[in-house]
Order: sequence, then structure tokens, then C-alpha cells
Amino acid sequence: MGDPNAKAATRAALGDRLRNGLALAIVTLAAFVAFVAVPDERLQYAAALVAFTVWMAWFVAAAVDWLSRADF
Repeated sequence: MGDPNAKAATRAALGDRLRNGLALAIVTLAAFVAFVAVPDERLQYAAALVAFTVWMAWFVAAAVDWLSRADF
């Protein structure tokens, strides 16, 4: 099946509550500002760029964390 060390590394990398919560908070705040507080098409585009950037940063941080924990 799968390597138990890889599964533990995956759980640990994806279980970083601070990283997950911070990413979620930034994206939620950007979306709230762009779609509720100041509904403007340009701001909505900027919020989408912020969400994409945060997602990519989260993904890279999780991948680096997983690689540092995985035992190949």
C-alpha cells in the first residue's frame, strides 16, 4: 500500500493549523472587502489575485514541509 512515514508526513504537513488558518483568513478578508464592503470589479480582480497568491504560497509551504518530513 503506502509508506506509513509518507502518510504521517502528509498528515503533519496538511495539519498545520496556523498556516491553514492564516491562509483562510487572508482570502476571506480579501473576498469580503472586494465583494461586500467595496464591490468594485477591479477590487474583485485584485482579491482573486490575492487568493491565488495565498493559495500558491500555502501549497509551496505545505510541499516544503512535507518534503522535510518525508523519509524516502
